[in-house]
Amino acid sequence: MSRACFSPTSGTLPPLEYTKSFAARNCQAREPHEMKIHEYQAKALLARQGVPVPRGELALSVDEAETAAKQIGGSVVVKAQIHAGGRGKGGGVKVAKNVTEARDIAEKILGMTLITHQTGPEGRIVQRLLIEETLPIEHEYYLGIVLDRVTGKNVFMASADGGVEIEEVAAKTPERILKETIEPGLGLTPFQARKLAFGIGIKGVAANAAAQAMVNLAKANDAVDASLAEINPFITTTDGRVFALDAKINLDDNALFRHKDLAALRDLNEEDPLEVEASRFGLNYIKLDGTVACMVNGAGLAMATMDIIKYAGGSPANFLDVGGGANAEQIRNAFRILLSDKAVKAVLINIFGGILRCDTLATGVVAAARELSVKVPIVVRMEGTNVELGRKILMESGLNFTVADGMRDAAEKVVMAAKGAAA
Repeated sequence: MSRACFSPTSGTLPPLEYTKSFAARNCQAREPHEMKIHEYQAKALLARQGVPVPRGELALSVDEAETAAKQIGGSVVVKAQIHAGGRGKGGGVKVAKNVTEARDIAEKILGMTLITHQTGPEGRIVQRLLIEETLPIEHEYYLGIVLDRVTGKNVFMASADGGVEIEEVAAKTPERILKETIEPGLGLTPFQARKLAFGIGIKGVAANAAAQAMVNLAKANDAVDASLAEINPFITTTDGRVFALDAKINLDDNALFRHKDLAALRDLNEEDPLEVEASRFGLNYIKLDGTVACMVNGAGLAMATMDIIKYAGGSPANFLDVGGGANAEQIRNAFRILLSDKAVKAVLINIFGGILRCDTLATGVVAAARELSVKVPIVVRMEGTNVELGRKILMESGLNFTVADGMRDAAEKVVMAAKGAAA
């Protein structure tokens, strides 16, 4: 497959490859309806809308990295492509003075397990590299677009403190983050963009270029239905140009039906295998690092369940929303995925029976428990349609089920069971 250099001047982009908000208070995880893409893919999408990006080329091997360095010429940056920030601090971004050095660096980075503050201690194996031209940086800035859930509108953020975590800037010097609300249908107006550019200290010819880049970033965000579009750092160069030196775009899964080509950007190698498996059956599953597995119908109830497990002294092993219309087969698959996590010591099933009737749930759970020869204790809290029949099915199954009376009782019992199993 051809991977041509991409830049706003050359007009050529790398092809869209075949590769694919939730933050619980007690854990960190991606949004269940959010698809991450790589930096090189994000830059290709930005370049389509006229955002200036450095000349760069994707490399899947050391030989391709060497060829890319030759094509770009001069000094290049070798950048690991994983779905996590902090790559530079972890040794995944290096500057090469020439082609020979670029090859040596590529050999070291490609295939390495890169550990950053976002990957966790297990790290990520680097399978792709982005080889880019180096640029004469004058100053680094931050640009980003996120949804303000209070107003229901996107907000454009800009700061003179680029190259660092924006959360750190927000915590220590929030006044250094400038914001402009983007009105639906209008996009970021030139006036707003110039106000931001001058506000973060960009002057002269570069200010006009930066303002246009901001307008184009907003266009790119709308064009792909992004849930996050971020350039950090956005740079000015010593010769008055501007570039997106790094880029991050997260896509809204719920909007992918409008963007069939973007769905092809998914990289399953960057996702947890259990999450990938769950998506095959229409299950919203996110693996966490606790010992109490949760099976719940409804995202709000799932969040509340995770909180009450923490309140009871335990730790959730996952977020799992089987949805209101789950059938017995989905329940069995959900159960199998939950128990594939070796860290799980107990399971809490918390269901409010509406469309998903309690007897349907119970039948699916019993079938799954028998099929998988479940050894861990299972606590069930259910209310709603056919609840008495559901409880009867569980109690007469002859399996290790505990039927709880309310959420608090369920949480206390499952945490105690998990601690007992771990002892």
